[in-house]
Amino acid sequence: MQPRNMSMSGVVDLAAVKAAQEAKAKAEQARAEAARQGGGGAVSPADLVIDVDEAGFEREVLQRSTEVPVVIDFWAEWCQPCKQLSPVLERLAVEYAGKFVLAKIDVDANQMLMQQFGIQGIPAVFAVVAGQALPLFQGAAPEQQIRETLDQLVQVAEQRFGLTGLVVDSDAEADAPVESAPQVPAGPYDHLLEAAVQALDAGDFGGAVQAYKNVLSDDPGNTEAKLGLAQAELLRRVQGADPQDVRKAAAENPADAQAQIAAADLDLVGGHVEDAFGRLIDTVRVTAGDERDAVRTRLLELFEVVGADDPRVAAARRALARALF
Repeated sequence: MQPRNMSMSGVVDLAAVKAAQEAKAKAEQARAEAARQGGGGAVSPADLVIDVDEAGFEREVLQRSTEVPVVIDFWAEWCQPCKQLSPVLERLAVEYAGKFVLAKIDVDANQMLMQQFGIQGIPAVFAVVAGQALPLFQGAAPEQQIRETLDQLVQVAEQRFGLTGLVVDSDAEADAPVESAPQVPAGPYDHLLEAAVQALDAGDFGGAVQAYKNVLSDDPGNTEAKLGLAQAELLRRVQGADPQDVRKAAAENPADAQAQIAAADLDLVGGHVEDAFGRLIDTVRVTAGDERDAVRTRLLELFEVVGADDPRVAAARRALARALF
């Protein structure tokens, strides 16, 4: 299958996406084989439980939260309930195997962070997802309640914030024998993906959206279908729009969420990726409530279009985290 770029200069090519998907699958197979042979590829507890202070908060929490949820345990040496809760959180961080990172913050040494989070008592547990702080619970909660809360957090991170990444051991991944991995067979959905690309080429964006959704209904993790759906929905949104009217409305209403969202779509279709991201991040800063959430959601959708591996997406995720927090 040789899909075209759909006249979206600077965005993403589905052929390249498929090649990257196959390479990723090979690497995952290699890491699994290495783990069976000698434990390679396993995530170290040191990667999952970290001590954080004010100086490292942006790097270790805000930036990291654009890739994986960060659970914050606010504690102190003199706090007896903290001594009951912290070991449970540390054990669960290892058990969840990279679905979240546990950041431990000593409130006595980091009182500014305690004030920023509005903490009145400890232990207090928060999550930071895509730069947005979410209160989880206060006090030494029962383990079952903690598990349920963490399960909900992981689900929300994926469904609302688009975070599906795991913490990985980069050294183990680099050592994995990728070259010896077996070939990945053709996928069972290639005919549907081909039909979707043909619909895109024909300008039938609604048909392409439906074809990609058909794949995702059976295979929710299909990377090519996710990216294709994001592209098809973008093209369907801008179809028939008058660029002059859209840009005029955005220029006249800089705080209008819907006007900026529409203009960002046009920016991206025109290949102006950084302009699209910057426009929406600026809008996040001047909006609140449902409008802000709508802007953030659209920005995450545009991240899907461009692709998580694009350095412009990584930079925009960090900027979004700063704008949200």
